[in-house]
Amino acid sequence: MRAVLTVGHGARDRLQLDENFPDPQAARDEVVVRVAATAVNYHDIFTRRGMPGIRIPLPVIVGSDIAGEVVAVGADTHAWKPGDRVLVDPVFRDGKRTGMIGETTHGGRAELIAVPAAQLIAVPQEVSLEDAASLPLAYGTAYRMLVTQGQLVRGEKILILGASGGVGVACVQIAKLLGAEILAGTSSSAKLRALAALGADHVVDYSKEGVVEAVKRICGKPRVTGGGGVDVAVNFTGGDTWRDTQRTVRHGGRILTCGATAGFEVVTDARYLWTFEHRYIGSNGWSVADLESLLGLIRDGRLKPVIDRVLPLAEAAEGERLLEEREVIGKVLLKP
Repeated sequence: MRAVLTVGHGARDRLQLDENFPDPQAARDEVVVRVAATAVNYHDIFTRRGMPGIRIPLPVIVGSDIAGEVVAVGADTHAWKPGDRVLVDPVFRDGKRTGMIGETTHGGRAELIAVPAAQLIAVPQEVSLEDAASLPLAYGTAYRMLVTQGQLVRGEKILILGASGGVGVACVQIAKLLGAEILAGTSSSAKLRALAALGADHVVDYSKEGVVEAVKRICGKPRVTGGGGVDVAVNFTGGDTWRDTQRTVRHGGRILTCGATAGFEVVTDARYLWTFEHRYIGSNGWSVADLESLLGLIRDGRLKPVIDRVLPLAEAAEGERLLEEREVIGKVLLKP
């Protein structure tokens, strides 16, 4: 089969197309899935660059967002049959392994993949396999952060930093479904227009206005006595953005985070924490129930994942370049 291998840590030239990689075989508790699409995620780029503290067996086929059709089943697998349309939940949850598919084991940048049957979720006929492949790392993360953990409700004001990336776009769409008033931040005029088209009520151009000033202008200055600011702020950037985020949130408000792309060592102003009685809520990945809820939203016509473009498997390096240079809004998919 054809597969794209990450053969070592470094630049995008570490990605190599193999035209004759061995076809996977299903173990007793596994199925073989013919990949319809796999998404490109920043996690793939981090794997290629090398992540501190995480040992990755190389070479590895990355790609963790995977959807396709079952083509073969193992001897002990009875819940699935050839032809079933499936989404792969990439996280190992059996307690026997750590990490996830496309990181510590081979992933979706291939024509075929063998995965444990326990990792599969049925894809409704009304949901395209391309839409399903867009879900776990971006939409699953956003859904858990906003809904399962953050409990965002209709009428709340929410600030979303980094709103034009995969998780950010998903946050905008999900917050819109929930009936929130959305302030979305990015640094490109084209992306500002795209976020407004997705339902953002207010767009903030970082290159022209600081996020604190923008929130004060739109929502008023947060006050210890009440009033002003946003009810919820989403910050998965970390780094030097954390303290400014604190200054945008109203008394009793919430700050949600699912990562720290600009650095995990943040400066917290403890005065805002106690005087404004903020709640900081962490969210780690997604659950199977979160993915099933998202598939239901797509099936019912309430959600349509944003797919910026679909590339052939051989253009995996181009897909990573598009993400690294921030030239996309939403997801980039690879099709074998």
